[in-house]
Amino acid sequence: MQIREIAKDVKISRLGMGCWSFGGGEYWGEQNQKDVDIVVHKALDNGVNFFDTARMYNDGESEKSLGLALKNKRNQAIICSKVSPAKAYYKTLKEECEISLKNLSTDYIDIYMMHWPINPFGVKHFTDDPEIIKNPPTAEEAFRALSDLKKEGKIKAVGVSNYGVTQMREALELCPELSVNEMTYNIISRAIESEILPFCKEKNISVITSMSLMQGVLTGRYTKIEDIPPHQAHSRHFRNERGAGTSRHYENGAEEEITEVLKTLDEVSKDLNISVAQLSIAWVFANKQVDCALLGSRNQAELLENIQAAEIVLAPDIAEKINKISLPVLKKLGDNADYYENTKNSRIY
Repeated sequence: MQIREIAKDVKISRLGMGCWSFGGGEYWGEQNQKDVDIVVHKALDNGVNFFDTARMYNDGESEKSLGLALKNKRNQAIICSKVSPAKAYYKTLKEECEISLKNLSTDYIDIYMMHWPINPFGVKHFTDDPEIIKNPPTAEEAFRALSDLKKEGKIKAVGVSNYGVTQMREALELCPELSVNEMTYNIISRAIESEILPFCKEKNISVITSMSLMQGVLTGRYTKIEDIPPHQAHSRHFRNERGAGTSRHYENGAEEEITEVLKTLDEVSKDLNISVAQLSIAWVFANKQVDCALLGSRNQAELLENIQAAEIVLAPDIAEKINKISLPVLKKLGDNADYYENTKNSRIY
């Protein structure tokens, strides 16, 4: 397993474990702790040392589940957790970090991230408290708190997730030690290629990617758009009504273009004798600027398939074929990396 150093004394495996489903919850359904233990231990045995969770994942249950799985193995793991922009007031953020430390049964977090940028529109997604919406936290106090947590040894590195170029510039001015940005990136979600990836490269900000399989859409499980469950079809990739009340972008999507992508991925995967999921994962790893790609694994079989995919090296012509077939999706959706809001009303800029 390849290892990348993304911050001083923080070295992570290029394949990371997305832990959103850990602890179970409404979005992903039940998750047995025994399966979590098996997956986490098997991951460590195979050189996967990076585990990504967040305070808001399943109301803290994801952190608790990961903490249980890492009992007596904490020194083998690199943990990333995140704090909501609605809880980014200086005092509140530090309190949230303490709760995460307790949930994880650890005295430090390797990477602590601001989860989504701090702006009035974005904050509304994390709270319905009128006082917070009226007087949201400021970036100044949030990054001061993160810097202080690093000085105190509570966290090793400062990160952000879903930050655009303008927002990263602001963050760097407030917190020069900013080390990493976590962004959505997959075959049908390529918005970060135009500006965000080049900026991260220029500023030496490491890149962790999420949603490599677009929450199951790029696994080969669905041959028709109509088969995709509503809660997995509420992004701008799909018609607004496809989300059955969960969508909020009010756009027409790129369903015809995505159907062509799914058809091509099925054909190419069969030619290569690998699964569509493995092909989709290998495509992400073909981008050398991706320091780590997060993948969720509900059981040992999924984990081993993901590990095998991380070892696949796509031939340049195959990668180019996928780039070409997915280009119409990119052109249709544009360079806005917020796939859940209307193009003109993005939380990322």
